[in-house]
Amino acid sequence: MEIVITAVGPDNVGLADPIIHEITGRGANITEIQMYNHDEAAVFAMMCRIDVRPAQLEPIEHAMIGIGNAKELEIRVWSPEKRGLKPRLAICTTLIESTPRAVLEAIESGAIEAQAAVVIGNRRKCEALAREFNVPFEFIGSDEGAADDVLMVEHLDRYEIDYVILARYMRVLPPDTCWKFAGGRIINLHHGLLPSFPGLRPYHDAYNARMLTFGATCHFIVPELDAGNQTINQSTFSVSPGTKIEEIISRGQRENEPNCLVEGVRRVVAREVQLHFHRVIATSKK
Repeated sequence: MEIVITAVGPDNVGLADPIIHEITGRGANITEIQMYNHDEAAVFAMMCRIDVRPAQLEPIEHAMIGIGNAKELEIRVWSPEKRGLKPRLAICTTLIESTPRAVLEAIESGAIEAQAAVVIGNRRKCEALAREFNVPFEFIGSDEGAADDVLMVEHLDRYEIDYVILARYMRVLPPDTCWKFAGGRIINLHHGLLPSFPGLRPYHDAYNARMLTFGATCHFIVPELDAGNQTINQSTFSVSPGTKIEEIISRGQRENEPNCLVEGVRRVVAREVQLHFHRVIATSKK
């Protein structure tokens, strides 16, 4: 059974030792481990992926609670196999409705085998959409649209979320949130082709570069901003010379972005791909 353990907290010596000692003492095979120490911020973060007998999941969960209390660490124990074919998704939104709608429709039709556990928004634009699909909506924004990242994590824990879907959620997640749900649990849609067109205005950048092909990228989020593009899926569409930028953006938002995100989420939920040492790899589990 695959288990991912993440630990985040104030930096100190010997924080990783009790975690590693506990899991290896239970016969676990460590398949991936990453650690981060930020001296200036005095922050420690760790992600460990292990392979262990299913009967060890509950004892490891209990042991990590004790270690977390003793070392002042937020420790999360998660397995993609715990809920079988119905992982729980948090769909995070800002203003654009078409992409979260596409994910909710794909879940309803069975194209994505998952549960829509909650819609989270730093704006209230998609609250009615959540009601339409009978999904709880949690507002984490201010009047200006600033996001309460601490509250977001509280909701993700309370709803027992397996995967966080950033469906045109137009806020950058802080590194500690990324570490808390590291290991390929945060999926983002970028409205441009990466790595060629990053940033906030990829349609305009591609248009100014005289491109006739535009696209979107579904990728894993990792804590290190410069770690590369962990691409799960990309989709494109072409236009005729002279097509106005407004028409290009409208077509991209209506058709291309939703299709790109749905297929990316489907691949992850079906465990056709996973993130391993910041690389997207194909798996044999379909």
